[in-house]
Amino acid sequence: MIKAIFFDIDGTLLDSSGHAAQSTKKALELVNKKGILVGVATGRGPYRLEKQIDHLEMDIYVTYNGQLVYSPKRTLFAQSFAPETLTQLMNFAEKNQRQMMFGTRYKVLGSRLLRFAQSRMAQKLFRLLPKWFPVVAFRKMVSVIKKIARPTRFNVETILKTPIYQVVMLSPMGELARLKKEFPDCHFTRSNKLTVDIIPKGGSKILGIKKITEPFGISISEVMVFGDSWNDLEMIQEAGIGVAMGNAPREVQKKADYVTGSNDQDGIYQAFVHFGLIDEPEQFLPPKI
Repeated sequence: MIKAIFFDIDGTLLDSSGHAAQSTKKALELVNKKGILVGVATGRGPYRLEKQIDHLEMDIYVTYNGQLVYSPKRTLFAQSFAPETLTQLMNFAEKNQRQMMFGTRYKVLGSRLLRFAQSRMAQKLFRLLPKWFPVVAFRKMVSVIKKIARPTRFNVETILKTPIYQVVMLSPMGELARLKKEFPDCHFTRSNKLTVDIIPKGGSKILGIKKITEPFGISISEVMVFGDSWNDLEMIQEAGIGVAMGNAPREVQKKADYVTGSNDQDGIYQAFVHFGLIDEPEQFLPPKI
């Protein structure tokens, strides 16, 4: 029996226009009547999050890939970086001329360029890049970025005195092994091919979800999750039911228990019907062949 459901945001909870489909709103309304806990599990931070999820009402917010978890009334879990780890990351960025962004509880610090990378327009562009964006092409893109973007100036004192829950940095997909070696106290994940999300070691969306379910006596086997990207893999694999959207990369779909329609094809509603969570007229279901 499913007692809690968590959704990634971009490419999952929202369609390609950045809004929740009518079918998704209907699906959430129906499971809410059954007393099922609903929440988001996202790499985004709390800043303007309600607007970013099209003002959908959620019971729980798992943000910064599990590092900051809260309800509308209180903070439930918070794990920030150690200052020495932040210093090492900033030194790496300065040495390699990388743009960086720092996620706090109430705002985002650092690169304006990377703030754009978090936008819906940028997310659409990322999906058009080759499946494995090569390091050589990445370096060429970085050289162009350097010419058009001002260097990121870190206020080191402010950053080291502020709880930072996630760092986002320009990084090619082929650089993962290097980053793991240089930063053993960090965990790396990503939602696109150009930037890497960096969080304290041991952290993940599934960890953030467990910080909620365990106190409520909910087993992880009673949790359903929806996702469409690489940073959703851990929760898709560990949750009782892991659902990949039809627009997810092939490697994400392969790890899921079920692949539903895309975020533009009423995928959430269809999955709810498939697993018997709702029983409604089939207006949002694909036609039978």
